[in-house]
Amino acid sequence: MIEALKRIYQLPELRAKIMFTLMILVVCRVGGFVPVPGINGELAVSFFRSQLGGGQNILQLVDIFSGGAFSNMTVIALGIMPYISAQIIMQLLTAVFPGLQREMRENPEQGRRKMNKMSRIGTLILAFIQSSLFARFALSMNQARPGIVASDILQVQAFGIPLLYYVIFICTMTTGTVILMWLGEQITERGIGNGISLIITLGIVSQLPTALGLIVAQLNLDSQIAGQMNFASVLALMGVFVCVTWGTIMVIQGHRRIPLQYARRVVGRKEVQGSSSYIPLKINYAGVIPVIFASALLMFPATIGQFMGMDSWIGQIASFLSPPSKAHLVFYVTLIIAFTYFWTATQFNPDQIASDMKRNGAFIPGIRQGKPTQEYLESTMNRITLFGAVSLALIAITPNIIGQIMGVPPTISYFFGGTSLLIMVGVVLDTLKQVESHLLTKRYEGFMKRGRARGR
Repeated sequence: MIEALKRIYQLPELRAKIMFTLMILVVCRVGGFVPVPGINGELAVSFFRSQLGGGQNILQLVDIFSGGAFSNMTVIALGIMPYISAQIIMQLLTAVFPGLQREMRENPEQGRRKMNKMSRIGTLILAFIQSSLFARFALSMNQARPGIVASDILQVQAFGIPLLYYVIFICTMTTGTVILMWLGEQITERGIGNGISLIITLGIVSQLPTALGLIVAQLNLDSQIAGQMNFASVLALMGVFVCVTWGTIMVIQGHRRIPLQYARRVVGRKEVQGSSSYIPLKINYAGVIPVIFASALLMFPATIGQFMGMDSWIGQIASFLSPPSKAHLVFYVTLIIAFTYFWTATQFNPDQIASDMKRNGAFIPGIRQGKPTQEYLESTMNRITLFGAVSLALIAITPNIIGQIMGVPPTISYFFGGTSLLIMVGVVLDTLKQVESHLLTKRYEGFMKRGRARGR
């Protein structure tokens, strides 16, 4: 570990990327402590916790993903979820409209820019809608507990509507989401790792002290009276934590090797025996993206229903889709499996692989080149993707089910549960792979430089 850190420090480019990423993440975290003007964050948090009543609620998961900014009503309370929802919409539109697919294949760079532009516009629209509903929700909270919203702002009205309050609230939260989106893109382009995933992971990790504090409070160590949790349940929870971490690593890093052989080649007057290699097909080609997408897609209608009120028809749908209902688990598992297949289909190109193999004289033993190779790769990837998708869904829901059986508080089960843990482990693995690729690249460049020096 120490040697790896030394190698990282010795590479100026990699060191600069890591420092830039850390600074951007610090800026993102600071935004979680800046309240919306006119909002009393302390009263909002106390009211938010009292409304939960110890039960599971979709707003808790939203609060964890935002790093506690949601319950404090800070400038980044909406988090990065509007951007993820916009990306989901764009991915679906790309799959539905052949014209977008053709443009992405023919001119990837221009297509990527167009997709990013449309995703940003979608983020702005979704953030405006969610912040408007959140502003209405905050007003209802202020009626139940006066003082959450400053009375001076509410006094400026037009047609009986607190216009100044809505303008400040909506503009501030929408701007916060847009800034988070921009910071995430800057990390992806100039830093290390995927910026959006790192921002989500930062919000989850920031809840670690809260989760540990709740565990200590549930043990009730200062009193002779038994707490809601005991050491046996804590050990069981830690066992689930270790098993989920191990399972996530196995599913994300596991792959099936497809053997390859190369045809004999004639070099000069000698016939060279063809070499052998393999194609590593990942069991879970999509990583943790299906979990993030499924969570975002379930959060969006559920949070809107919570804001609109549980008495409305949207609120009834939100209650139907909120944990710990069985419908939530069914939809969650279905969405994870569907997004795993969807993401794999959009990123894995068996026709391109088969074409490259034929051009390089490579073939799979027992499979003819061209169309048969493409069909073999497609069927093989579909089979292993099914195993990876089901494993990913089971890892995501098992800890939450165990937490309900053991009576673990929702905040603890959400943090140590499958969704948060899957995202954290997956993002950390992806970031470490990028760091390792930088180290290998620089190592190879060093060999090449020494070789050129000897040649001269």
